[in-house]
Amino acid sequence: MDIRENLEEMELENLSPFASHSRDSRGRDMQEEECDIRTVYQRDRDRILHSRAFRRLKDKTQVFLAPQGDHYRNRLTHTLEVSQTARTIAKALRLNEDLVEAIALGHDLGHTPFGHAGEHALDQVSQEGFAHDLQSVRVVEVLETRGRGERGLNLTWEVRDGIRNHRTSGTPHTLEGQIVRLCDKISYIHHDMDDAQRAGLFTEDDIPITLRMLLGYTTKERLDTLIHDIVESSSGQDKICMSEDIQEAMMDLRSIMFQNVYQNPAAKEEEKKATNMLIELFHYYMEHPEEMSREYRELIFSQGETVERVVCDYISGMTDQYSMDKFDQIFVPKCWSVY
Repeated sequence: MDIRENLEEMELENLSPFASHSRDSRGRDMQEEECDIRTVYQRDRDRILHSRAFRRLKDKTQVFLAPQGDHYRNRLTHTLEVSQTARTIAKALRLNEDLVEAIALGHDLGHTPFGHAGEHALDQVSQEGFAHDLQSVRVVEVLETRGRGERGLNLTWEVRDGIRNHRTSGTPHTLEGQIVRLCDKISYIHHDMDDAQRAGLFTEDDIPITLRMLLGYTTKERLDTLIHDIVESSSGQDKICMSEDIQEAMMDLRSIMFQNVYQNPAAKEEEKKATNMLIELFHYYMEHPEEMSREYRELIFSQGETVERVVCDYISGMTDQYSMDKFDQIFVPKCWSVY
């Protein structure tokens, strides 16, 4: 028996009957020879972790555009915090940590530069629409490549299902996917509030005392309360849930974040510029698809993809700085000089 088979046996012995066992995965679209030391979900996690799209997350906005400070979150640190929180809950509930980690690390791979402002910009101008959850699936199924130039990471069904359904409106088919869906929300509420306090947008006194008495008096205390509530409410259940009062309080916190941060003019004053910039880039590449990178041109001319979809692929894959550099290169006049 090889190492992978030993790990699969350990899962059967130690994990909850509600867990997604690696041996029972629905598998991959393209059959592969199994790894002798890693389960299928460990393998998926590694493929995501080593992808180019994952590395680019470090230069993509979470909430604050180009914040002046070393401690503000970006899309990568958000992803890591979701992963850590989700693994904590999965371990406590004896669910599959490897599946949880793979979903969490991949859930935002399709996010645009400048956070949700970029997502709304592309959705506004593309007739085919744009949503970062579906784009994340497209990244792992089409845009990333494996060895020998094969398109897609060929991830398991369970990982792709969790990525596709990580938003509030999603319905993940595994408990591990349900954990990531909840942890995405509680993580961004926690760390966005922490960043907003650092930015001086509001203080603890702006949070109603009733919420603080129930959830905690600091961001760390509130995160701890939410995690414990999920574990206690979901233990022995075939679904991931929260108690009614804590879930209601969490949604109240989320509403406070929308009022004070996500819709705050001071925090969002640069978003219109970012939105307009990405819209201009979209129209430019629609007219000049030949100026996109070779791998994107091949999607159009060799794979038969629509220009509109590939332009969205190209722009959504950009980092904040790369999109600004491209805009500057295309639209900003350069001083004339004689050499």
